[in-house]
Amino acid sequence: MYNIQKISSEEALLLIQYVVAQTGESKPVAISICGPEGELIGFLRMDGTSPAASRIAQNKAYTAAVDRTDTMKMGARMRGSDNPAFWGDERITGFGGGVPVVQNGVVVGGVGISGLPEADDERLAKEAVKHVFG
Repeated sequence: MYNIQKISSEEALLLIQYVVAQTGESKPVAISICGPEGELIGFLRMDGTSPAASRIAQNKAYTAAVDRTDTMKMGARMRGSDNPAFWGDERITGFGGGVPVVQNGVVVGGVGISGLPEADDERLAKEAVKHVFG
């Protein structure tokens, strides 16, 4: 039998609650949480958030988890000679705001935030992970 460590639904809820508390109604965002295999665990699109932000946040969480790196770093790779079209995965994104969640050296999931400028999405995702996982 093979066991997999992943973000729990309770931890996903804590991540979402943290982001909502930090942004409030004045800066609505979409927040996505997924497991290490890229499957959705939790999601919220705050009132007033662009519908496009929903898909982008989910793709950010997915990318951070399955590629096990910040999406901001993926974007830098993509702007070089590493064309994502050759990867065969249409969900991979290079927009900043997706971060992997690492516990004891193991990626247990990803967090994606969309709706603010990329640097703010990235900062907020990292803060949420630090708040919930230390």
